[in-house]
Amino acid sequence: MTVNLEVADGVGTVRLDRPPMNALDIAMQDGLRALAAEVTARDDVRAVVLYGGEKVFAAGADIKEMQRMDHVAMVARSRGLQDAFTAVARVPKPVVAAVTGYALGGGCELALCADFRVAGERAKLGQPEILLGLIPGAGGTQRLPRLIGPSKAKDLIFTGRQVRADEALALGLVDRVVPDDEVYARAHEWAAALAAGPATALRAAKESVDSGLEADIDTGLALERTWFAGLFATEDRETGMRSFVEEGPGKARFR
Repeated sequence: MTVNLEVADGVGTVRLDRPPMNALDIAMQDGLRALAAEVTARDDVRAVVLYGGEKVFAAGADIKEMQRMDHVAMVARSRGLQDAFTAVARVPKPVVAAVTGYALGGGCELALCADFRVAGERAKLGQPEILLGLIPGAGGTQRLPRLIGPSKAKDLIFTGRQVRADEALALGLVDRVVPDDEVYARAHEWAAALAAGPATALRAAKESVDSGLEADIDTGLALERTWFAGLFATEDRETGMRSFVEEGPGKARFR
């Protein structure tokens, strides 16, 4: 398998495992889609970490595989890759990307599918597809501007330049920068803290934010209103409010 799943402390680690650079081929694409479905369905997985290993997150698509494809083949390939990444983005649980080394092209686009990104000090991110006479094809032209704004996204996409971790943090492309040897531990720690939270309310919050960004504000407010009222029928809400009244804020323990 080129993508594996390990579960501990309520956190499912989706590990890219195709040395040396975790180049994203069709097998890895299919593996990501399958594991996205698995972590969505498993009750023992309450948060997810995307991880490529100590040296590299993912250096991009498998160019040798792509070079052999014609236009007809690439139509199917690009749709399959987008669908796989969208499955990761729509996992209804918190997802943290642990970015070491290179996260370029498809690797950067996969990191964009996470809710949060922890990067090592020597990490490099970018969308270099323009240097191949292409554009990002796994969501980069859509998710990147939604995250950092259209002007900054166009700079990265138009030039194909790579950014180091400190610039990525300034751009808002990553959320935290830590020593390289602490990336996975810190990402797992963040995911574990979220895994201890109210699962249904976290799902509601994620869907409301993500779906709201893709709609007009009235549609987004209607979704928020529906989820807000609906949560009053959940155990999460009962636990949270009872704990607040009896113990004070921030002490609830959710199952």
